Amino acid sequence: MRFAVFLAVVLGVWALQHLFVGWRLSTLPPFADGGGRWALVAALAVGFAAYPLGRILYSAGRHGLGRGLEYSGAVWMGALFLLFFALLAVDVVTLGGLLLDTVAPRLRAAAAVVALLAAATAWWGGLRAPRVVREEVVVPGLSAAADGLAIAHLSDLHLGTILGDDHLRRVVALVDGAAPDVVVITGDLVDGDAGVVELLLPRLRTLRAPGGVLAVLGNHEYYAGRERSRALLRAAGFTVLDNDAVEVRPGVWIVGVPDARGSAQTGVAEADLAAALRGVPAGQAIVLLQHSPEHEAEAAAAGVDLMLNGHTHGGQIWPFHLLVRTTYPSLAGRYRHGSMTQLVSRGAGSWGPPMRLLAPSEILLVTLRSSG
Repeated sequence: MRFAVFLAVVLGVWALQHLFVGWRLSTLPPFADGGGRWALVAALAVGFAAYPLGRILYSAGRHGLGRGLEYSGAVWMGALFLLFFALLAVDVVTLGGLLLDTVAPRLRAAAAVVALLAAATAWWGGLRAPRVVREEVVVPGLSAAADGLAIAHLSDLHLGTILGDDHLRRVVALVDGAAPDVVVITGDLVDGDAGVVELLLPRLRTLRAPGGVLAVLGNHEYYAGRERSRALLRAAGFTVLDNDAVEVRPGVWIVGVPDARGSAQTGVAEADLAAALRGVPAGQAIVLLQHSPEHEAEAAAAGVDLMLNGHTHGGQIWPFHLLVRTTYPSLAGRYRHGSMTQLVSRGAGSWGPPMRLLAPSEILLVTLRSSG
């Protein structure tokens, strides 16, 4: 039932975006009447159908055609969002054309051109490899043996039919080049189809570090099937932290909880920070892996020193960050909550559109220090 409601909302928003963009573009001379208007209607109809049709064809075994339609539909998804925002901005400024009525059509044309140029830039940004962002975090009382511990933080790879082996190969190479002591994955390694990602297991098994690879479930692992996702992560050689803790250096514990939102949306409440911390002795340095950047005050009060999150993608395509920030004020980067440091990654992949605009993908390399 939850999925049916979610699907209905998504398709409703998708349809409204197409109707609005079509309505405003139809006021421009090339699309005002005759063949131009029918060409616009046809193009919008193809754009509307491409992504869902691609998913259907892939599921039916037409993998090549399905991937092609899904990819082109996903790019159109990002372009449509930028067109919608740009044309809506013109309507706000001109009150729907009531003001500046003589120049409103030219403003709409200019907005459409800017939006399409921004879409091309975002598509190029999505093709680029993630950058490695280095962070140092001071943990008071950190043992000498743990000083300098390097943690590679991966989040939101969203591996599947759009981002596959080529993208994963680049990510693994970047992690290898950073030479971390431990690799952690804060969810959404799987996009939505665990079966597709299972084909990438040989590559996933090359993701290694001396202290191991530790992972927690994100919301998309729940959508793909939580038990199948857990089995996939374990088959890759990763340690899955389900309200568990592991001591990675003397006095340093990495604690992980599954995504609370994803588990709640699928009807299984599994996240339990108190249970995860139960076996950690007092006075230890604690690094918390949690997919979504939320419940920071509770984590800080529980004695967490460093909280690592993903999920937001930093907004992924500007200005979508304005909407994301209303739910997740800790959007991307470094935050402080009492004595706890929080690092929110923009993610090493993308969801939906394979595009990034003013929110580049990243891998965090976090070094723990005993003093500044």
